[in-house]
Amino acid sequence: MATMASLFLKTPGPSQYLPKTHKTHFVLPQHIPLSWRSRYRAGPLAAARIRCGLIEPDGGKLVELVVEETQRDLKRRQALSLPQIKLSKIDIQWVHVLSEGWASPLKGFMRESEFLQTLHFNSLRLGDGSVVNMSVPIVLAIDDSNKNNIGDSSSVALVDDKDNPIAILNDVEIYKHNKEERTARTWGTTAPGLPYAEQAITHAGNWLIGGDLEVIEPIKYHDGLDRFRLSPAELRDEFTRRNADAVFAFQLRNPVHNGHALLMTDTRRRLLEMGYKNPILLLHPLGGYTKADDVPLEWRMKQHEMVLEDGVLDPETTVVSIFPSPMHYAGPTEVQWHAKARINAGANFYIVGRDPAGMGHPLEKRDLYDADHGKKVLSMAPGLERLNILPFKVAAYDKTKNGMAFFDPSRPQDFLFISGTKMRALAKNKESPPDGFMCPGGWKVLVDYYDSLTPSENGSVPEPVPV
Repeated sequence: MATMASLFLKTPGPSQYLPKTHKTHFVLPQHIPLSWRSRYRAGPLAAARIRCGLIEPDGGKLVELVVEETQRDLKRRQALSLPQIKLSKIDIQWVHVLSEGWASPLKGFMRESEFLQTLHFNSLRLGDGSVVNMSVPIVLAIDDSNKNNIGDSSSVALVDDKDNPIAILNDVEIYKHNKEERTARTWGTTAPGLPYAEQAITHAGNWLIGGDLEVIEPIKYHDGLDRFRLSPAELRDEFTRRNADAVFAFQLRNPVHNGHALLMTDTRRRLLEMGYKNPILLLHPLGGYTKADDVPLEWRMKQHEMVLEDGVLDPETTVVSIFPSPMHYAGPTEVQWHAKARINAGANFYIVGRDPAGMGHPLEKRDLYDADHGKKVLSMAPGLERLNILPFKVAAYDKTKNGMAFFDPSRPQDFLFISGTKMRALAKNKESPPDGFMCPGGWKVLVDYYDSLTPSENGSVPEPVPV
């Protein structure tokens, strides 16, 4: 069995783009299930032939903002002569997202017009009149001191916590940071306790600065996981190398259990039945900021490795990579961003489940969002018309089969629903779940993680921290 590391070998050489004469979208066959048809008009459905090639990025071309290697020393020297803005860890994650084109066609931190379109329309209108989805603001906050220091300068240097230059922001525009409006429109509430808002908005500066980015070199984290962080261009190269004629993306920020695996393998089966010859799964764990009680990325990647090594997913038809975006926990608003970014990576199918990107209400004992609204919003979202939305089937533990299966409402007594809370409680107590719930190697990683949080000999407990 191939190891997970073999799935992350980066294709050498420059990014390859399909020629303009090559059709880069898919036409769905007539026998596509009705539940998948709802977002398509008669045009695409009128043709029964599946066209090969990867779906075009938003705007028609993948944006890549890292400067050529021969220019990097020059840009570093230029950055030293400019007013500086110190970036937080989350800011650097957004620079990473922008630099690789996940937010194509966005070329830098949002100026005011882009910010307002995102807040009010969840989309951006391009110069040719077309619309692309953009549901979460990608902005950079500064304080009064930064603003005064920038003065009339049209460019600023973005530096890390050690004053190393990360990027240059050009043709800058500074505008008011209305935190209450931003929070209300992104989350639908201004209740205190929203993790991302507390981390990146509440205590941030009262101004936002937008402009065009020049990123001096590729963003690296030196955490042992950089080899897993494939850019959209690298993913497109990998899908092309594997002769993929469909790419279906599955985002997760939790360990993979056999219910997830059942869903992913069943999706591939359905795509094969539709006439696709080689659909490839993009298993795409979120790798940016997450709240403190989520399983950290390092441990999730270990768990995903065991899922592949134990044969739960097929390495030949699966690409595992890290999505660098920070997590907002903004439900139906944020899931649009998650789907849009995968278009830029080449995915034309997106699997969406119950309460995607959701969380519990920070003050009340209830979910913040309706569990079904995420998939409904995706089916109607502006700028996502090219993306096929695949709603989850409900999977649960089937006691008659000693394994995960799709829920059968005709015999509910045979099914056991194991919530994330229950799963975490079992792992913390070093108890085993029912056989067939998760592969043994993957479960051991989860137990080891929670065991690492138990009191040490001096009685102190390591605190989980946001990533």
